[in-house]
Amino acid sequence: MKKIFSLAAALLACLPLCSPSVTAAAQSAETGLSAYAAILTETSTGEILYAKNANERCPMASTTKIMTAVVALEHGDLAKPVQIAEKACGVEGSSIYLTAGEELTLEDLLYALMLESANDAAAAIAYEIAGGIEPFAELMNQTAERLGLSDSHFTNPHGLDDEAHYTTAADLAKLTAYALQNPKFRQIVSTYKHQIPLRGDEGVRVLLNHNKLLRMSEDVIGVKTGFTKRSGRCLVSAAEQDGVCVVAVTLNAPDDWNDHLALHERGFSAFHREVLAEPGQFSFEIPCSSSADGTITVRNTDSLSLCMKNGTEITYAVEAPHWLLPPVTAGEVLGRVVFSAEGQVIGEVPLYAQDSVAEPEDHRSLGQKLLDKFQ
Repeated sequence: MKKIFSLAAALLACLPLCSPSVTAAAQSAETGLSAYAAILTETSTGEILYAKNANERCPMASTTKIMTAVVALEHGDLAKPVQIAEKACGVEGSSIYLTAGEELTLEDLLYALMLESANDAAAAIAYEIAGGIEPFAELMNQTAERLGLSDSHFTNPHGLDDEAHYTTAADLAKLTAYALQNPKFRQIVSTYKHQIPLRGDEGVRVLLNHNKLLRMSEDVIGVKTGFTKRSGRCLVSAAEQDGVCVVAVTLNAPDDWNDHLALHERGFSAFHREVLAEPGQFSFEIPCSSSADGTITVRNTDSLSLCMKNGTEITYAVEAPHWLLPPVTAGEVLGRVVFSAEGQVIGEVPLYAQDSVAEPEDHRSLGQKLLDKFQ
């Protein structure tokens, strides 16, 4: 029987596995990328694997629309028909040529926003959600504050140049990791081709994703391109391989496609998905005087897998009582297996009782029973 012991004090003292601080290797100057500013992060830990001018405020062009989509998804009804406001039509730059009064769903507009980078769709979303560009930008800034994006400020939903409209590569990576937790966002940005109505029943608009990486690599799952003369080529991408998900951001990168493919490879070579527990893998016997065979079996029924940096040594320990007193109910949590790496707790699985033991009718203690027997 595996030794059972308590880790309660150690558990309370432990901190999260990874902090989002830049490692010394990531801080080193590297000239392999064309980008002025760049960052590579692993989404589940937030660990930064590469950074270059990552905290310098820069224009973001249409990567703005990641935040626009987040605000729309959190404040709007995707199925609701949206009557296109006249002020949303004719916005400069990328467009799907919306006309005043036509109706599309908010979901249709989000596809136009993220695939065709339509500035008129961005404006239409702003008028639908907040009644205008400025109040929508306020929602964007409130969301940025909530997410801890301290070096970002938004004045519009589309990313057209404005001195007060800026972000950093680091903030964009945090925002994207958050956005990817939304299944609808992930679905939209990973779509290469989609159709939406054209002015009611006049036909369809065929939307093609501007993100060429979706065709260049089967690992890529999004996210957003951007360009203005002031910002240069901007790109945020996410890629997933064998359970490892990385986000790459480049700002002002003439060779952004190749920059991102190189960054993805760096991320995949540094991390792997580690299975820490399979259902039923951990099973232990705990003494229980009233049970049929004098013990109660506790076992994990949950699985646990985590994204881990290559070469990380993982240990585990069991936290459970040395003995049990009835009553015990099958399915009751009676302990846990705790996993650690580099002195920090990284996860746990509960241990459940496999059987029930009723409380005995004779509630006297063993000592009292012996005393009563010889009186």
